[in-house]
Amino acid sequence: QDVHTEAVQAALAKYKERKMPMPSKRRSVLVHSSVETYTPPDTSSASEDEGSLRRQGRITSTPFQSHSNVEPWLNRVIQGSSTSSSASSTSSHPGGKPAAASNTATVTAAATVLADLMVASVRGVPRGYNSSILETADGVPVNSRVSSKIQQLLNTLKRPKRPPLKEFFVDDFEELLEVQQPDPNQPKPEGNQMNVLKGEPLGMVTNWPPSLLAALQRWGTTQPKAPCLTALDTTGKAIYTLTYGKLWSRSLKLAYTLLNKLTTKNEPLLKPGDRVALVFPNSDPVMFMVAFYGCLLAELIPVPIEVPLTRKDAGSQQIGFLLGSCGVTLALTTDACQKGLPKAQTGEVVTFKGWPRLMWFVIDGKHLAKPAKDWHPQVRDASAEIAYIEYKTSKEGSTVGITVSHASMLAHCHALTQACGYSEAETLTNVLDFKRDAGLWHGVLTSVMNRMHVISIPYALMKVNPLSWIQKVCSYKARVAVVKSRDMHWSLLAQRDQRDVSLSSLRMLLVADGANPWSISSCDAFLNVFQSRGLRPEVICPCASSSEALTVAIRRPPELGGPPPGKAVLSMNCLSFGVIRVDTEEKLSVLTVQDVGQIMPGANVCVVKVDGTPYLCKADEVGEICVNSGATGMAYFGLLGITKNVFEAIPVTAAGVPVSDQPFTRTGLLGFVGPDYLVFVVGKLDGLMTVSGRRHNADDVVATALAVEPMKFVYRGRIAVFSVTVLHDDRIVLVAEQRPDASEEDSFQWMSRVLQAVDSIHQVGVYCLALVPANTLPKAPLGGIHISETKQRFLEGALHPCNVLMCPHTCVTNLPKPRQKQPDVGPASMIVGNLVAGKRIAQASGRDVTQLEDNDQARKFLYLADVLQWRAQTTPDHPLFLLLNSKGTVASSASCIQLHKRAERVAVALLEKGRLNVGDHVALVYPPGVDLIATFYGCLYAGCIPITVRPPHPQNLATTLPTVKMIVEVSKSACILTTQAIMKLLKSKEAAAAVDIKTWPTILDTDDMPKKKLAGIFRPTSPDMLAYLDFSVSTTGILAGVKMSHAATSALCRSIKLQCELYPSRQIAICLDPYCGLGFALWCLCSVYSGHQSILVPPLELESNVSVWLSAVSQYKVRVTFCSYSVMEMCTKGLGTQTDILRVINLSCVRTCMVVAEERPRITLTQSFSKLFKDLGLSARAVSTTFGCRVNVAICLQGTAGPDPTTVYVDMRALRHDRVRLVERGSPHSLPLMESGKILPGVKVIIAHTETKGPLGDSHLGEIWVSSPHNATGYYTVYGEEALHADHFTARLSFGDTQTIWARTGYLGFLRRTELTDASGERHDALYVVGSLDETLELRGMRYHPIDIETSVIRAHKSIAECAVFTWTNLLVVVVELEGSEQEALDLVALVTNVVLEEHYLIVGVVVIVDPGVIPINSRGEKQRMHLRDGFLADQLDPIYVAYNM
Repeated sequence: QDVHTEAVQAALAKYKERKMPMPSKRRSVLVHSSVETYTPPDTSSASEDEGSLRRQGRITSTPFQSHSNVEPWLNRVIQGSSTSSSASSTSSHPGGKPAAASNTATVTAAATVLADLMVASVRGVPRGYNSSILETADGVPVNSRVSSKIQQLLNTLKRPKRPPLKEFFVDDFEELLEVQQPDPNQPKPEGNQMNVLKGEPLGMVTNWPPSLLAALQRWGTTQPKAPCLTALDTTGKAIYTLTYGKLWSRSLKLAYTLLNKLTTKNEPLLKPGDRVALVFPNSDPVMFMVAFYGCLLAELIPVPIEVPLTRKDAGSQQIGFLLGSCGVTLALTTDACQKGLPKAQTGEVVTFKGWPRLMWFVIDGKHLAKPAKDWHPQVRDASAEIAYIEYKTSKEGSTVGITVSHASMLAHCHALTQACGYSEAETLTNVLDFKRDAGLWHGVLTSVMNRMHVISIPYALMKVNPLSWIQKVCSYKARVAVVKSRDMHWSLLAQRDQRDVSLSSLRMLLVADGANPWSISSCDAFLNVFQSRGLRPEVICPCASSSEALTVAIRRPPELGGPPPGKAVLSMNCLSFGVIRVDTEEKLSVLTVQDVGQIMPGANVCVVKVDGTPYLCKADEVGEICVNSGATGMAYFGLLGITKNVFEAIPVTAAGVPVSDQPFTRTGLLGFVGPDYLVFVVGKLDGLMTVSGRRHNADDVVATALAVEPMKFVYRGRIAVFSVTVLHDDRIVLVAEQRPDASEEDSFQWMSRVLQAVDSIHQVGVYCLALVPANTLPKAPLGGIHISETKQRFLEGALHPCNVLMCPHTCVTNLPKPRQKQPDVGPASMIVGNLVAGKRIAQASGRDVTQLEDNDQARKFLYLADVLQWRAQTTPDHPLFLLLNSKGTVASSASCIQLHKRAERVAVALLEKGRLNVGDHVALVYPPGVDLIATFYGCLYAGCIPITVRPPHPQNLATTLPTVKMIVEVSKSACILTTQAIMKLLKSKEAAAAVDIKTWPTILDTDDMPKKKLAGIFRPTSPDMLAYLDFSVSTTGILAGVKMSHAATSALCRSIKLQCELYPSRQIAICLDPYCGLGFALWCLCSVYSGHQSILVPPLELESNVSVWLSAVSQYKVRVTFCSYSVMEMCTKGLGTQTDILRVINLSCVRTCMVVAEERPRITLTQSFSKLFKDLGLSARAVSTTFGCRVNVAICLQGTAGPDPTTVYVDMRALRHDRVRLVERGSPHSLPLMESGKILPGVKVIIAHTETKGPLGDSHLGEIWVSSPHNATGYYTVYGEEALHADHFTARLSFGDTQTIWARTGYLGFLRRTELTDASGERHDALYVVGSLDETLELRGMRYHPIDIETSVIRAHKSIAECAVFTWTNLLVVVVELEGSEQEALDLVALVTNVVLEEHYLIVGVVVIVDPGVIPINSRGEKQRMHLRDGFLADQLDPIYVAYNM
């Protein structure tokens, strides 16, 4: 095996197979990728790293010797590897001697057969500068921003703070993210400061042409028959040889045509210096060369780009941006290419997304005009004008154009000629892309300078026949070949078919990507096989280049005076700290690198620190290589700021003295200068990932992943590695294409092994590992992976992985320390502290009921039953209730007398048929309607205690019936009153499947009751007697019934009457469920007490007609209306589009629309509702919320008078520490909170400390306590938690006013005195509800409200419809409903994890992705998180995917 693989396997052996929980996935997801993703690509956009496609299937990663069918040549490769080096060439040889000593090392399947090993992860991202180093105003490169912030933060921490009133308050500071402290033992560079390295001088050559065009003119006129370029077709046949004469004449024709024949509105289209796009396929070098030189002759600037195949090509938009910023209006192309481009209806080429409008000009011969006799181009001497622009894509995905001047182009040709020893008329084979980089420099520019003959080998031919370049070297007796490591790999896989090839003619094999970590293994393996075919070891010449600095270094053959090649075995750990240490012990994690030769003639080179000011590095320190020479690029076209940073760097010594008066160009290559002045490259800025202060190279991580038996899982070695910033640090993401035949379990196993290998070799965690279906990653022009586009898709949630493994627990080490609960300050000190600080104690009350004079007739009566009788006598025909159906017509109604008579009949039935006694409990199981109200008063008339119960849902008995049964049993009901239909349902055999139907109490139906006179209406002996029970299931799944006395019932009605100014002449519309809380009171009690008319709209009717509630409000011109959040949501979602219905609705009558709630006001929903219906006349001030809970169903209610509800913004981080910090709107981590309405008359509210029960100051967070005549008198029962709630109704403050008896609401909130005045002229105190204590999650010592985390998650991706969170064994579980295709399911895992980390500093333990509608919601529109949790644990959710974050 090769050494890197050996190292990786050894590292993995250390780990016992750790059992990781495998993600669970719904079966349907597995088949979501279509057939086409499984067919090997055959377009030119296919993988640039494909192996020999035909044989790949058979090779597995078991050692080769065990295969009977291993080809003999491969065995030779394996036994005779001359050096041990490999993918990232980690080597494990003691003594750190160059590994060449060991001959036994083998090259495994993973390395040799991995044609695919040449992951194009870098190819997609051309080398070069790091776009994030933009300058800030004060000249600090931006990527040092984080460190400078941290520095500020540390300085702030050192500053002495004004001591707070320590005795009274314990103020915890901001949650600080942990700053990685440098390890005192980490390696530091110790060498001397390096000196600037000077290259050999550029030799003087007699008759050296004054410009490249002069050379072309010379050869075109003196040697017209000399071959210049031979193009091959996909079978390898030479289809055309361009001579120097033809190149000259056709370039002239093109130049003449461009300047003279193209016009717009009789003006020439182009003028000298204009930029022109060159769009030529990889298979047509001849046309490209004509176009390139034609532009130069016309003094136009060519901008070579890729052929855009579809409108959605990866990175194509960025290319368009580049063309636009270069002001390109014309594109040159060939006839065949133009025909293949997508067309619009008009037959013109479509405008690609993000591209400027282009005119396309075909340059085939018939379109070119013959130059006029008197026309001659000016062949000038090379100047500083721009000659051409080469594009490059940065790590972030932005595309920039690098300008190269005529002088640089000439100097670069001169330097290459000297370094490579080119001589006139030599033959060169070029496998690289001739449009840019080394392919352009050697195969189009320098070749013309020296009248060389180039054999251009198209990518499509290499795919069909990877040996083609070797065959051409052999048949054309080429002296030089220009290749990449990948081409050497491919040829190894195919070469056994060829016995007769010979490479003895080669004097230089230029390896253009010699700076990649895996090039060394390709070079070694290639030499092993081809040494016997005439390849001399010294012929292999790796080189390093960058788009900005062009060629940086080339290894020279000995005859050109090159020193012997060097090799370094470096400690990976030291490299991560930027320090070079030759590894001496036997370690697994080392990087073996080869030199890339000497620097170019005429150049000066130095190595500078990567971040900040370019200080020279020490001799044993890794830095960015910088070049100063006449042969580098000039600038990024049109980008002055970053140009200055990259092309005009001034390296300085440690003392700050500039090393030269000439600017240097930063190459984007990281490396050092070794012995013999050889240059070594260990990485690129583009692939640099800085994790907790240590640097890692994306390519090295790719190499490690590839060494983990990739043949089984990774499709053609396609792996991309990049980093994303989450919570102020880089996090490593690894994405690989999975082979179509890999099983779920195998892939998961491979993923966990990769994690372990990377951890062991690089000592760094992988944050996210994703597998995507084969062939789905975005491709770079020659098939490599387009890294920045992949990263973009990852962050947008558009990668559609089929497997994901996140490891935030291992990677995220900079979370704030968990909060330590402070020793609590006593309540007395709290009060004193507040007084000292000048803060008032937080208490507030509604208007005083006793002081309010009103003509309230109902006050004369102690009991509601008396009020009804009185109304039946005095205003018998006054309509109290109108019930509307879904059509908006009145389904039933009740006047005072009708209600009274029906109540009497119910009372008779209870006493005679039901044989009930006074004080018996009766369950009323009715749909929302007048029957429910009549039977309620019937119970009061009979002296029974009513309990309203929501009827079971006929389609969903299994889940709804048990709740009914439970309420009936817990409330000890002696009888059930209901309708005939529901009675049948309760006794049906479907019901029997859900509950024991034999144990129902007496069930009476009230559909046709006898008209009997009631002997006498029951009169309670005292107002403190029980009137009714109010049962409700809380969101945490607790069933709690509270006792309401007659006194409390009347007080509640009176309080609401006063707040809303209700009189018999008023109408209010109610769209609420009538079963518990304020909804029940408004529906059944208030109209009888105040005499106003209630228009009842059951929320269920909205399911068949969304507009029924608002239409009723409009039709009856209602001033006051009540609804629930679920109703509001249905209207917002359902009515937004129905314009025809909306035309007839007018809401200008509404003074107040109140949402009945027992939670923090949902600002976003109320605001979008107000906004949506503003055009229908709804006043912006109308919508508000109410607040009630079990101990008091109506604490706040906006009502008709009083100031508008106020909104404040609080810091969410302080809230987690139970503190309120008010901040400005829009500040980071701000959370808007809206006041819950005005405190009702007779209600007093105080904020108490949750633990000490002492009173708190204004704007302090604590539990809301309430005292009022309409408090419930106690729990009838709390099913499930009887003991916990004993003190809820009889709490007293531990300090201060210790006499008043309060009820604890179980909600966190705060009071804040505002600048507004209330009706009595006092300053108004606003109550803000933050959330239920029962629901809060205690994590890392802090208190989180689920809704805050859920809000963040819902914003993370457009396909997240709803979300709910809960904790389970201290793990945070996030359940998201996916509204979209199941393919997107796995995209959500990383996005959800990221957003919760960023905004809440929490690590998500489990992400569960489910279908829409799975998260249970109660009638008030609240999420039932505990039901969800039980469903999840009982495995009942049928999730699409469950991801367990490591």
